[in-house]
Amino acid sequence: MVLNTLSFKEREKIKEWRFKKGMLGTVRYLLGSAGPSGYGSKSTAEDVTEACPDLRSITAVITGATSGIGAETARVLAKRGARLVLPARSLKAAEEAKARIVAECPDAEIIVLPLDLSSLSSVRCFVSRFLALQLPLNLLINNAGKYSYKFAISEDGIEMTFATNYLGHFLLTKLLMEKMVETAMVTGIDGRIVNVSSTIHSWVASGDCLRYLDLVTRKKIPYNATRAYAFSKLANVLHTKELAERLKKMEANVTANAVHPGIVRTRLTRDHDGFIADLLFFLASKLLKTIPQAAATTCYVATHPGMAGVTGKYFADCNEATSSKLASNGDEASHLWRWSEAMTAEKPPKDIGSDRPTRHEQRCDASGTKRRMVRHTEI
Repeated sequence: MVLNTLSFKEREKIKEWRFKKGMLGTVRYLLGSAGPSGYGSKSTAEDVTEACPDLRSITAVITGATSGIGAETARVLAKRGARLVLPARSLKAAEEAKARIVAECPDAEIIVLPLDLSSLSSVRCFVSRFLALQLPLNLLINNAGKYSYKFAISEDGIEMTFATNYLGHFLLTKLLMEKMVETAMVTGIDGRIVNVSSTIHSWVASGDCLRYLDLVTRKKIPYNATRAYAFSKLANVLHTKELAERLKKMEANVTANAVHPGIVRTRLTRDHDGFIADLLFFLASKLLKTIPQAAATTCYVATHPGMAGVTGKYFADCNEATSSKLASNGDEASHLWRWSEAMTAEKPPKDIGSDRPTRHEQRCDASGTKRRMVRHTEI
């Protein structure tokens, strides 16, 4: 029903209903009231995994697990017995994260591998190394996030925030999907893909995501860090929607869902310290989650028995939520998928016949040959 076709009185009733619904949601959030799942905004990652305390048969790949929400997700899954594969741009940070987990969980099995999500060749190198380990793969948690407050272009010619938050994860998921489908078929345990998005995706109310990306990349419009981040998070939800549809058509025992972890002061936001930022976070302190609370929705969607067979949905506070109208658009999701496939397709080397590697070339093999990395600020 379109609002413009309704009478004034009917429109006012709908607005009143929406306002009350929004207020009710805010009160429920502040109180931490449990939703239909039995959990709410105050639930922690440990709370929601009590229903599945034994994850010893599970292998999980978690991006962005060196700090913040990803680190807590990794810690809790390891505590429940899952084997972890931690990809990271900084191997030192990943080894430190591993050491912290092992100190608490001495029996934890954790493998650290190099991965720079802003580089498509690095994603391929990671997948090559992982597949060479001949491990099963039950969970893929695409958690890593970057807020690039300065305009930058990846080595593949993509705006850095979009490259890291979305396109790298798109290729990672695509290259690991066959292994996940195979694992689910052999073990009978459903595979789960969790894309960590954000409610900020709803800030993009209209507009062509790819046109914006093209314009900002070619510097035809000014770069806005928050808008770039919002577009990347919108792409995460659209990716989830199309991925779920494709997995259904394959009749694969693998699901894909997107989550909003909540507002939490992680490294993403700490990089913006200052009087105004500190004041805003002080005023919003009652809305902020702790990191254990912020990791809860990811862990719930990834492990809870009640999530078996649930796919293509968007979750917040451990309950199904409503994504934006644009994020629910199937045509937008299909369009983004086709573009992503074209952008991540392997291309022949430009300098054929030259023995010297090109500036952006990265060499790797399954044995772990060292690769050169493009340096940029890690968030």
